[in-house]
Amino acid sequence: MGRLIDADDCVLILVDVQEGFLERVEPEAKAGLVERIAFLTLSARFCDIPVVATVESPRDWGGLHPGLLEAVGDAPVIDKTVFGLAGDPLAGPAVRDTGRGTAVLAGLETDVCVAQSALGLLDEGLWVVVVEDAVASPGSAHAAGIERMRRAGAIAVVTKQLHYEWMRTVSRSREFEAAHPGLVQPPGVEL
Repeated sequence: MGRLIDADDCVLILVDVQEGFLERVEPEAKAGLVERIAFLTLSARFCDIPVVATVESPRDWGGLHPGLLEAVGDAPVIDKTVFGLAGDPLAGPAVRDTGRGTAVLAGLETDVCVAQSALGLLDEGLWVVVVEDAVASPGSAHAAGIERMRRAGAIAVVTKQLHYEWMRTVSRSREFEAAHPGLVQPPGVEL
């Protein structure tokens, strides 16, 4: 793997983006979060990057956030029973079956399910990318989760940065914009 993140090697994993978890996050931290995750999902689908979404205990926390349903489309939404998805009997195989070597993580909560997923995937030999402005946890737990993943070897990026690494060229970026006319840029993403 080169230093740039290769779209052809990525799988985008949306970890537990559910209303119940989102409600626990402070307003300033969740502002634009779902919109950035939806934008990443559209970017991934444009680049033919497989998308896998998980939900934890949907009866307690709700299903996949309604703001992501259109962007996710027909990608699998898996009811995961293990905090770290690498060890989950359904989510782990869904990620591995993509054959991709770079796991890109977005979702909730940074310090628990996202971090445990990152650590498990790193243990399996995957490159792990965590999208810092597309993950969240209540309070200081967000920063603690990011720091833990970085120390373990995960690569931290932001949504805009990853989008442009996936696009690579001006022409491809323009093709993405043409394919999504009227797309509102989420907070923090200026194309």
